[in-house]
Amino acid sequence: MNVTVPSLTLVRRIRAPPARVFAAWTEAEMLAQWFGPHHTSVESAEIDPRVDGRFRIRLREDNGERHEIGGRYLAMEPEREIAFTWAWASTPERESRVTVRFRPLEDGTEITLTHDRFADSDTATRHRRGWTESMERLLAMFD
Repeated sequence: MNVTVPSLTLVRRIRAPPARVFAAWTEAEMLAQWFGPHHTSVESAEIDPRVDGRFRIRLREDNGERHEIGGRYLAMEPEREIAFTWAWASTPERESRVTVRFRPLEDGTEITLTHDRFADSDTATRHRRGWTESMERLLAMFD
């Protein structure tokens, strides 16, 4: 029996060199400018961008609701790839995985984000919205 585990993949092109786009994912100050869906802001971001390093991001919605995400870096190849585990503080047992690949283009960088190992398709759908809006904010940061 072959069970398909829900996942999502987003591809975006950004008009910035891979080094700057990579920094937006690995430097807390930059990440705080774009991370999270619309109507949220980063309250704090702790990032240790190395294999086995950990991260923790606290988000606050415009309505005051707070959320926390954390994980551990599985891969860290400057300007090429980042992979990390992903778990909400409210459901730490539901760990998934995010892989972000950076490909240099003549006029910038192509990012391929894959988030997989979701518990169910509803969770994948909610994360697709969150990542889509986060990527819109990331693109706007470099416009």
